[in-house]
Amino acid sequence: MPTKPLKPIQSKPGAPLYVSGKDAMLEALRTGHYKPGDRLPSTKSLSEQLAVSLVTTHRAMQELEVSGVVDRVQGRGTFIKDRQDPTGRRTRLALILQAQASLADFYHGQLLEGMHRASREENADLLILQYEQKLQADCQGYLLVNPLPEAIDQFKTDHPRDTSLLLVGAQHPATPSVDVDNTDLIHQAVKHVHRLGHQRIAYLGGASELSNSRDRQSGFLGVCRELGIPADQCQQLDAESWRLSDKEKMSLSQLLASPQRPTAVIAGGYYLSLDVYNAANTLGLSIPRELTVVGVDDPPSATHLYPPLTTFRQPLVELGYAAISRIVQMIHAGSVDQASQKLKADLIIRESSGAPAPESTYGSTSGSLNSASD
Repeated sequence: MPTKPLKPIQSKPGAPLYVSGKDAMLEALRTGHYKPGDRLPSTKSLSEQLAVSLVTTHRAMQELEVSGVVDRVQGRGTFIKDRQDPTGRRTRLALILQAQASLADFYHGQLLEGMHRASREENADLLILQYEQKLQADCQGYLLVNPLPEAIDQFKTDHPRDTSLLLVGAQHPATPSVDVDNTDLIHQAVKHVHRLGHQRIAYLGGASELSNSRDRQSGFLGVCRELGIPADQCQQLDAESWRLSDKEKMSLSQLLASPQRPTAVIAGGYYLSLDVYNAANTLGLSIPRELTVVGVDDPPSATHLYPPLTTFRQPLVELGYAAISRIVQMIHAGSVDQASQKLKADLIIRESSGAPAPESTYGSTSGSLNSASD
C-alpha cells in the first residue's frame, strides 16, 4: 500500500469536480501508485488527500466501480481490480456500427476510447464492422452500437441462441445492454428549466425508432405530467436523423416565431442544439433571455458557442469501458443476466439556460409540432 498521499485536485472548466477525482485515481493506477489487487484507503482518507468533500470522493469511486476499475467488498474495503488473465487467453470481439456512423465524431470517438482501454485490460481483440458486412464466425462476442430494432431481430435470426450479444446505447426485449439512463436524463432537463420558471417547453428529439429517443419522448411527457405542466404547453418535434431536414427546420422556425412560442427547448443531441441556435439566430431570439436551450453531449466546442451550451455530459468513455467488461464476463463467466446496465448523464449548466423573460405569456402553441396530448 503506498504511503505517499495523492496530490490535491482542481476542477476542470465545465466539468464536475468528481471527474477530476476519478481522473486522479486513474492516473495513480497508470503510474503504479496503486497496483491491481491493492486495497484503497478509506473514502475519508482519499477525500483528505484530494482536498475534496466526502460526497465528491464517493461519486468518483462510484464511477470507477461502474467502469470496472475497482471492486467494493462489504466489510473489507475497495480494491483495484486485477484484470490479468493467468491463462493468457485472448477474447475476440466484433463491434458492429451503422453504416453512417463516423469514428471521428465525438460520440463514437469517446465510446471507442473506453472500449480500447477495457480491451487492453481484458486481453481482448476488437474488430470493427458495419451491419451490412459479413460477420466474422470466429468472434466470441458481438457488440451492437445504436442498432435499430430490425437489425437486432435479424442478428438473432442469423446467429445461434447462445451467441454472446450485447447492445450498446440501445435496449431491446430479452437482450442484455449497456446504456445511458435516458429517462433520468430528460427528467433532469425538464426539471432544470422548470425550476428556472419555464412553463412552455419543447423537446426536439431524434429518430423515434431508436430506444434512447423513445425513452426520452415518454420520459418528457411523464415528467411534464408530474410537474403539472398543461399538455398543450409541452411540445415535441421528432427528427428523422441527428440533424433536422429542411422541412423539420421550417416546423421548428414556425413554432419559435409563433406568439405563444416555447420559452425553453431541450434538444436530444448536440447537432440538434446547433439547429436550435441557428433557428433562434435567424429569428432574432436572444439566448437565454428569450429562449433557453439545453442539449445532449458535451464536445469541446460546446463551451465556444455563444452563449456556451447548457448540456448533458453522457459518460461515453465509461459506457464503452463497461460494455467490453460486461461482454467478456458474459463469455468467460457464463453470465446470463439480461438486464440493462444504465449509467447516469450529468447536467452541465452554462449560459444558454436562464429564467424566461418577464414579458413572456403562457398559452397554447401553434400546431407546427405534435402536442403532448396527441
